Amino acid sequence: MPCSTESGASSPSRFSSGSECDDINTSFTERSILFNDDDIDSSIHNSTGAQFILVVGGCGFIGSHTVWYFAKAGYNVIVVDNLSNAFSSVFLRLEMMVTDHYHASPKFRPSLKLYEADYRDVRAMRTILEAYEIPSPFQLSPDNPETSRISRISGVIHFAAHKAVGESIKNPLKYYSNNVGGLINFCSLLGDFGIKNFVFSSSATVYGTVANIGVPLREEYYGQKKVVQPGCSGLTNPYGRTKWMCEAILNDLAHADPEWTITALRYFNPIGCDESGQLGEDPRDAATNLMPVVLRVISGALPVLNIYGDDYDTPDGTAVRDYIHVTDLARGHLAALKSRADRGFRVYNLGSGRGQSVLELVAAMEEVSQTKIPTQIVGRREGDVGMCVAKATRAEIELGWRTEKTLETCCRDVWRFLERVGNVGNGAISNA
Repeated sequence: MPCSTESGASSPSRFSSGSECDDINTSFTERSILFNDDDIDSSIHNSTGAQFILVVGGCGFIGSHTVWYFAKAGYNVIVVDNLSNAFSSVFLRLEMMVTDHYHASPKFRPSLKLYEADYRDVRAMRTILEAYEIPSPFQLSPDNPETSRISRISGVIHFAAHKAVGESIKNPLKYYSNNVGGLINFCSLLGDFGIKNFVFSSSATVYGTVANIGVPLREEYYGQKKVVQPGCSGLTNPYGRTKWMCEAILNDLAHADPEWTITALRYFNPIGCDESGQLGEDPRDAATNLMPVVLRVISGALPVLNIYGDDYDTPDGTAVRDYIHVTDLARGHLAALKSRADRGFRVYNLGSGRGQSVLELVAAMEEVSQTKIPTQIVGRREGDVGMCVAKATRAEIELGWRTEKTLETCCRDVWRFLERVGNVGNGAISNA
């Protein structure tokens, strides 16, 4: 499991990046080897009683913003990421941001820990989870299945899915293997360690063509009752089907084992970035979602923005989406872990309830950047729907969550990020 310490460059050394207060004399002042016993012992036993949130896929766009939000809220965070579509330098930037945030604060700085590992690697994940297990006064053995394992990991957030609609159409087995097969084995392993508070990164794509009904989408339109019924058609791509399958699996798991608390958050269209401009959306692979492509056009990396279809049944003919600031989305994950009043499986839409078209987003970005964005209309993209807007009342009532940031704020924060990095793509944030 090589770890990249610079933008996209693999190092022959192996390490687990830790920062248990790097600015004071602790065992994490120096880099350590992945799964080094001394490093693990010092991090765990020197924080007796400390609780941790495990975030798989925590170096990606939504994952990194969620890690940042949890750290600011005082949570110790363990990040697992195989860095297949992210950079280790994002984690280093998170460490710096957290250190700066707590520098003048009387509050204790929470720990951050990065393990470069694939969440499907059962051996690696078992080693990580064992490091956070609370020793039992009784010997655990296969002959004593009633003995419960207790972990310092109080909750898990899953961001480790592949998520490109177009790629899923071209390479569906990659998506079924990682998104569905990986989830099954991961949840089984978590259950072995008694870790049963789980937040799943789902998607509005599970609504499929139902999204085109022209009204904000309620969870019941494609909820936990319908997913187990035959003939749930309308899903337009394998990526959406993997999310639908995962929701069904998690629903069945929670029904079979009532100790689980599983929350599926159906994201609509996350954009924006942290207001500091320190974090943004800059994956290894070329992003196909709208905002990163807009940024690449503004920065000159692309000559023109392709708009896929202007003949939808929408006010200006272009696709309408519910854009949500990624910071609002990060808050939703904290609300999901803190505010669930019951166990079992529950689905929540995370969106603003307001739809904006592609042309409206382009106009907003032009206004903020004072830059004309060249566009051209091309044919509809396979797997797309014309409209997808959330009704997020359930999250507001049950979780106390709703969006706070506007489309203009999203664009201003993205523009601040672009001004700082100068370009987007191939790890620009890593070099900034």
